[in-house]
Amino acid sequence: MTTAVKTLQDRVTASVDARADELIALSHAIHANPEVSYAEHAAAALVARSAEAAGFATELGAYGIPTAVEAVAGVGELTVAVCAEYDALPDIGHACGHNMIAAMAVGASAALAEVADELDLRVKLLGTPAEEHGGGKVDLLLAGAWEDVTFSLMAHGGTGADAPCDAMRSTAVERLEITYTGRAAHAAGAPTKGVNAGAAATVALTALGLLRQQLSPEVNVNAFVSHGGEATNIIPERAVVQLEIRAYDLDEWRDLRRRVLACFEAGAVATGCSWAHRRTEHPYAPLAPHAGLAEVWNRTIQGLGRVLDPSRVLGGGSTDMGNVSQVLPAIHPLVSVLGNDSVPHHADFTAAAATPQADAAVLDGAKALALTVVEAALDPALRAELLDRQRSRPAGATRTTLEA
Repeated sequence: MTTAVKTLQDRVTASVDARADELIALSHAIHANPEVSYAEHAAAALVARSAEAAGFATELGAYGIPTAVEAVAGVGELTVAVCAEYDALPDIGHACGHNMIAAMAVGASAALAEVADELDLRVKLLGTPAEEHGGGKVDLLLAGAWEDVTFSLMAHGGTGADAPCDAMRSTAVERLEITYTGRAAHAAGAPTKGVNAGAAATVALTALGLLRQQLSPEVNVNAFVSHGGEATNIIPERAVVQLEIRAYDLDEWRDLRRRVLACFEAGAVATGCSWAHRRTEHPYAPLAPHAGLAEVWNRTIQGLGRVLDPSRVLGGGSTDMGNVSQVLPAIHPLVSVLGNDSVPHHADFTAAAATPQADAAVLDGAKALALTVVEAALDPALRAELLDRQRSRPAGATRTTLEA
């Protein structure tokens, strides 16, 4: 390692340390005021103010999304997008630690801005709303937020031992609403005149339950009836089912989708109802981490004194960062709240996300993100590969969502 490289690394870690109190305060402020998808007005404003204070040209409400943030510093040929999430879950708040994600992203971006000239780097901090439900990153992809980006990264809080970057597996997921329409009638006085939409939903869910025996353990299907009728003495004219379909492999997901929708068609055929389905939010794609960036992250986080457990494999969930990773080089590693084994999306994780151990993870995560970018920018082969991929990417290639 040359003296110049070591100096840049020391500068970004010192920058995070200098902002430690500010970053922890940001994490705690977002944690204390949880806001759900697309309603993260206070959190987005906090991230925007932090970016402005660090000298970034900042827009709150970027790309026509009120709770999105874009903040830019530097004018280099290599553009990195660092993603900040800050939406919470209904009722249980920051049980996925997005307050930590936001603070890590702000800390890393501010540190990188201080060395952007030396790295020939342009830093873009993207505040991305609605990761839990909705797919804010897909909104931003479709709006062109990543069209000028060379590579992208973020870090997510976790529990248990730290794991290598590529240990995080995520599924494709699509959420659909199925609506059956029949004909109402008096359930006792004229049942033969009715067409039972509730029965259509029952047939479909029964078929789905029978299908599960033939499904791979790598896939997952969940559904519930959100509307099944108005009264016991009325044949239901309308029934609505909420459905999600998950798989790690996109081809397997597409085949699973076909088979699952056939179960819902069966409900209509058996009862004489009409049926329709629609997406309720953007579908998410599986994570496809860039191998070179993942290797740099692993080396960097270990250099900060963290120990990676190579036996850990994490999966089952989904993230709209998967959609980003499908169209340009990206990583989405985890940084653990050490000494804690609480389960994400549970109130115990909410409590863990504002502990001193979580604060330590915020600072380590911010440093590791910044140091990963420094090494990528200074590694001639990796930098050239990333830039070549950007230059060879057709215009509009990042403006996409997941198609069935």
